Amino acid sequence: QVRLVESRGGLVQAGGSLRLSCAASGRTFSTYVMGWFRQAPGKEREFVAAISWRTGNTNYADSVKGRFTISRDNAKNTVYLQMNSLKPEDTAVYSCAAGPRGFIATPEGYDYWGQGTQVTVSS
Repeated sequence: QVRLVESRGGLVQAGGSLRLSCAASGRTFSTYVMGWFRQAPGKEREFVAAISWRTGNTNYADSVKGRFTISRDNAKNTVYLQMNSLKPEDTAVYSCAAGPRGFIATPEGYDYWGQGTQVTVSS
């Protein structure tokens, strides 16, 4: 079966860094885009970043540009989200997703989802 498994999140001070990973298995994702979304309590799920497995092209939400970096290791079927200069407003459950429709910044564009991992940024 298709599985996307995020690494454990964590608690970090504002200004700190954290790296998340997403291990994908169960099918070929070579034509897919891998995305990261986040959802804070009381808020809608928000697009964070995405990367094409095939080309390595990336796309970022304005709120994280210059602070977050998405990358992939094709040999390991793993996608990473490096988060630097973290802010309290980055606190959310972060989820990895895979979609076949190119770069789409809404959850409807993605077919497979990980379980989510909590990232908490303290002030």
